[in-house]
Amino acid sequence: MPAKCAPAPDVPAVGVSAYPAAQPKQNIDISQDSAKQGIGDRRLVFFLMAPTLLMVLTASSFGVALPAIRTHFAMGADAAAWMVTAYTLPFMMFMPLYGRLGDALGKRNLLVAGMGLFFAGTLLLFQAQRLPLFVAGRVIQGVGLAAVSPLSMAIISQRFPPHRRGQALGLWNSAGPLTGILAPLIAGLLIDAVGWRMTFLPLLIVAPLASAVIFWGIPSSGRTVRLSYLRRFDWPGVLLLAATLTLFVFFLSSRVITGVAPLHDMRLLTATLVAGVLLVVYEQRKADPFLNLGLFRTRSLRMASIIACTRMFAMSGINFLMPLFLADVHHLRASTIGLLVMLGATTLFITMYWGGRGADRGGTRRLITMGLGIQALALLSFGFLPAGAPIALIAAGLMLHGFGAGFPLAPLHRAAMSQVEAAQAGAAAGIYSMIRFSGTLLGATLGGVLLEQMLSNHVPPAGAYRTVFCVIAAAAVTGALLGRVIDN
Repeated sequence: MPAKCAPAPDVPAVGVSAYPAAQPKQNIDISQDSAKQGIGDRRLVFFLMAPTLLMVLTASSFGVALPAIRTHFAMGADAAAWMVTAYTLPFMMFMPLYGRLGDALGKRNLLVAGMGLFFAGTLLLFQAQRLPLFVAGRVIQGVGLAAVSPLSMAIISQRFPPHRRGQALGLWNSAGPLTGILAPLIAGLLIDAVGWRMTFLPLLIVAPLASAVIFWGIPSSGRTVRLSYLRRFDWPGVLLLAATLTLFVFFLSSRVITGVAPLHDMRLLTATLVAGVLLVVYEQRKADPFLNLGLFRTRSLRMASIIACTRMFAMSGINFLMPLFLADVHHLRASTIGLLVMLGATTLFITMYWGGRGADRGGTRRLITMGLGIQALALLSFGFLPAGAPIALIAAGLMLHGFGAGFPLAPLHRAAMSQVEAAQAGAAAGIYSMIRFSGTLLGATLGGVLLEQMLSNHVPPAGAYRTVFCVIAAAAVTGALLGRVIDN
């Protein structure tokens, strides 16, 4: 058995520069430490699957429930998109915060705290009778689950050597589509039998279990949380980022916020630009900024973030629009919608793990280009389906989309972290995850706005949905083209 090198600690002591250049390998393998705690590398990845399972269970079940929730609260398409935005905006916005704090306060502790917040938000959703309380529950859900992706990616990237990292990330991500295979069908059956609120009950059961798995299964960094660090933290930078992102989303979907047509409220656009400029200027002057803009000089991180954003933009065509399309155009029951969505998750699961293995063999560029190209083809097929197309063709398109979406995920994760120093793993993973999931936010928001405008102009529902699918396909085409120049 080869000798294993001792790991670097999870984080440096506050005020001390860690990860000295003379010992770079200490950041990438914790095999010896893991053995002492009875935890192998593979088991650690399995433990990290627990919160990821919860994240995907939330998205899958809510997507199937969205048509019923829209009817219950009597919302239009753009307002329904805000049910996604209310969750995705804080989910995206808090990722850099968790990544940054995770490098200093311990990743395991923050994962457990995120699970607690998620449980509180889900409990509020389960009981909320008024729309404002419902939206608040979605916001709290997003704040809690924002911890999952950046902290899990940072742990894996620090604890696996480069030649095994893609496979580990692919294995970790396989929890998502594996959950997505059953979650939509179960959600649909619950909606048809009991009602849409019951889709939140499994989340209330799984969240405490995920917290326990993380707490007992992931080694602690052993660091004491120092309140002085929290006092010195760049909270103004956090607020400026939050203001910039929130104002930008308000501008995209302003009718719901200010009553002005989307993309036409110049007050919101001006406020967005002012907040964005202040954010950049302020963060560049900080010695220890919340948002380390210097990380964008790392080409692999920058390119992977942009391409991952286009992939998630395309994914929103399935997660947000497809359940509404099946309900509005084909008038399907929730259980049938769940069954169809399940087909895409099945093929996603098949290709995701092999995408990670292929990336470790130097196939990053090929896998990203091929996967996003297949996604674009599937979305275009929805865009050109005739109004009376048989359900079998939609099922085939969903399976094709899932097949393509699985290949690029682990290669993109691997590429994003490949040139990042271990001391900045959390911060880099947070930035990457934020940009990646901004694709979901933009796809759902712009998709809802465009769909509502077309329906308001008396475009038949089938034609309106076909147009939106084609627009979203353009994002996948862009990602496929960019994938041709990413580093292998």
